[in-house]
Amino acid sequence: AANGSDVFDWKFEDDEHDAEKSVNAYNSLKDWGMQVLAGPVTTTPTLAVAAESVNDNMFVLTPSASAQTVIETGDNVFQICFTDPNQGVASADYIAENALATKIGVIYDSSDAYSSGIYAKFKTEAETKGLEIVTAEAFTSDNKSDLSTQVAKCQEAGAELVFLPIYYTEASQILTTANKTGYEPIFFGCDGMDGILDVEGFDTSLAEGLMLLTPFAADAQDEKTQAFVSAYVAAYGETPNQFAADAYDVIYSMYQAVLETGVTGDMDASEICEQLKTGYTSMTFDGLTGTG
Repeated sequence: AANGSDVFDWKFEDDEHDAEKSVNAYNSLKDWGMQVLAGPVTTTPTLAVAAESVNDNMFVLTPSASAQTVIETGDNVFQICFTDPNQGVASADYIAENALATKIGVIYDSSDAYSSGIYAKFKTEAETKGLEIVTAEAFTSDNKSDLSTQVAKCQEAGAELVFLPIYYTEASQILTTANKTGYEPIFFGCDGMDGILDVEGFDTSLAEGLMLLTPFAADAQDEKTQAFVSAYVAAYGETPNQFAADAYDVIYSMYQAVLETGVTGDMDASEICEQLKTGYTSMTFDGLTGTG
């Protein structure tokens, strides 16, 4: 923050969804003079960065790293998004309450805290709701280039719905593989699925009927959403997804907190962190993705 908190200076680093690279990026930003961190985007890098940030008392606000353990790292780490346990429970509840299917297959990334965290809570809630998980097929970051075996096992098990608590790149591969084999279950994902329509080379017609749990829908008709979507399309030439909306809420909630707590650019990172901790635990923010 600079100039009495009415301007932010920006510097961006790409963590490439990699824990080691995320820490390197964090240290690079610290060397630049970072006072607050808006990020990282996903859970695995955020957990790594959060562990470092506690020692620095650096304020961290992630837009979309949704594992419950993120905010358990330290009182300097906050989330704008809903958490993985909530996504797993809400997904199972929705499937059961709307009678979408009784036989469920799951394909998840066992090496990823986001994916495995959602699956764990989904599994427990599905059992409570009387849903049968006929197969749960895992992959890891080291063997995700071909997911045809996981798709085939869901098909062989008779899964009427396949739950995909994964990110959109792998999801696009799964939908493409299922189409090639004539397998047509309901596919149901969470917020990490948002963005699948923008995957390069993906036949977007395969996403017809795909269901996902997300805090933001670009086609919502409320004035706030439509104003954001219009401005985003004008600036970037594409429709925003929930990652964009979460990031927007991070910056504007941070701006509100800076104004309300009197943070100024001449404070050091630790001083700013203490002020923002107070701000975020006491203020109410009305954002694109919700109010809290």
